[in-house]
Amino acid sequence: MDSSDAEALTRSERSEDTAPSTSNSPALAEDGPKPKKVSPLKRAAGKPTNAKAKKQKKARVSRPAQLGYTVHQGEDMLLVISSTTSQYDGSAWTPPKKGTKKKKKLTKGKVKAAQMKKKTARAKPKLENNPVAKEKEDTDLFVPQTATDHRWGQSLPEEVLINIFQMVVVQDGAVPFLCRVGRVCRLWNAAASSPVLWRKVTIGYCWIAPGKNQLPKTEKKIKDTFNWLAQNRFSQLRDFSLCHWTKNVSYAVEVVAQFCPHLRSLTLSYCTGLTVAAFHSLGLHSRCLQSINLQYSEFQVEGLLEYLENHGSQIKQILFTHGIKNDRLLTSITRGFCPDLELLEVNTKLDSKDCELPVCIKALQMACPKLKTFRMLNVRPLHKTMRNGTDSTFGFPLLEELCIATTSCSYMTDKDLWDILFGSTKLRVLDLRGCSRITPSGLATLPCLELECLFWGQYFSSHVGLSSPKAGLHMVTQKWSQTLQQLDIANQLFGAEDLEIAMSHLAQAAEADTLRSLNLSGTRITPPALRSVIGQMTALSYLNLSSCRYLPRGVKRIYRGQEEIRQLLDKLD
Repeated sequence: MDSSDAEALTRSERSEDTAPSTSNSPALAEDGPKPKKVSPLKRAAGKPTNAKAKKQKKARVSRPAQLGYTVHQGEDMLLVISSTTSQYDGSAWTPPKKGTKKKKKLTKGKVKAAQMKKKTARAKPKLENNPVAKEKEDTDLFVPQTATDHRWGQSLPEEVLINIFQMVVVQDGAVPFLCRVGRVCRLWNAAASSPVLWRKVTIGYCWIAPGKNQLPKTEKKIKDTFNWLAQNRFSQLRDFSLCHWTKNVSYAVEVVAQFCPHLRSLTLSYCTGLTVAAFHSLGLHSRCLQSINLQYSEFQVEGLLEYLENHGSQIKQILFTHGIKNDRLLTSITRGFCPDLELLEVNTKLDSKDCELPVCIKALQMACPKLKTFRMLNVRPLHKTMRNGTDSTFGFPLLEELCIATTSCSYMTDKDLWDILFGSTKLRVLDLRGCSRITPSGLATLPCLELECLFWGQYFSSHVGLSSPKAGLHMVTQKWSQTLQQLDIANQLFGAEDLEIAMSHLAQAAEADTLRSLNLSGTRITPPALRSVIGQMTALSYLNLSSCRYLPRGVKRIYRGQEEIRQLLDKLD
């Protein structure tokens, strides 16, 4: 009930109480509605014909007001639950009001008995059966009887709702969260429609399960919905991702390119059917595009090659999957189509057999001097020489991360590693997992002096036992003891004495206290060597000691957190 209706009701009740009685006036009796026929039982009782109207009037005045909430009393608290609110009027799930059920027809013989029951029911208020009725005055303190109690979600400022929605979008994404909350009310719809919330959008499976055919009606519905989103929500879209789409991929990319002038990043994961027309539309409309990620997706390579040839100067990040056709992209990059490239990543599936990729490192250094991140995940690079014989004299001067990790045995040598990093003085992350031919002396000669992460573990089981014992790990830890934050030497066959010397170099850098993660799984680390590094490195929060043969059986596990590592120190004593 609204506030206006409530005021009208109170005024009518006051007028009824103050106005003089006019029931005996003959004029009003003639003009008013004629009373219904009275049963013989009522006539025999000697009651006047207008007694029924008087009874209805008295019943209306004495009827208790219906509460807008339900009260439940617990042991130590009073719980008030709102149930009847005006925003639910007319909805399909509105609780039925009392007295709306159809009354059964009563026979003439039961009229008097039914009236007597009504009198007795009206004599006792319904609230007397409720044990909490006596506390009605107290409940008013908890739930004020105002018309806006239930509108707390509609009375919030729109800026507050946008900030709340932004937290959810950062964690769970814009779709489908914003689409669902936009259907709550007009205020939530306005907040969910804010372009600030739609700057990063990821769309996955759409209307159909993967592997099933798409009906024409479904395809039209997908296109219409996507077109509406692009025109009404994507005005400030920056990063767009499409996952597991096997149809309408080109249509989606063309629509995004047409209606999203601020698009900076495009990611297609496990998608098929990207045509040349989509790349042509990107070239015409997406002038701010800087990142293209096409990993595990099928596309027409000719379209991307043409796009890079014409608009490659604006691209700073390229990520694609190794393949026979896709390898042509690396050749076009080495030709200088992307001079401002900062990130280059080539990967492949873990179960792929042919993982060799010919690449001319020197040509890549000359074509991409601004490269900061170079990753070849599970891909073994095969070095090619330049035909003209010219060499790069600068290398990668801005390179900060080099990843050549593989699950199989890599044939990269110290010379190959030097050819890549001879000019990379700003290197921070070096991932050489699987590179069993790299030696500690080769790492010690690298020009980078502030390495923070070194991943050098050997995780391929078929070649670990065949490797020859190594020595010289202390040269690595001595060079980067002040800057190392993460060190992974899992399954490296260094001797116990070499490991003890290497750990002592890390312990001597206790003033820096930078080491956070240490993986010694499968090594020959001894309790004295382990005790020295744990006792000094107070910031260490991850320690992997699984399969360490020289340690007691009870300590061979993974430790997470500084408290667990401190408890390990007590066990080693």
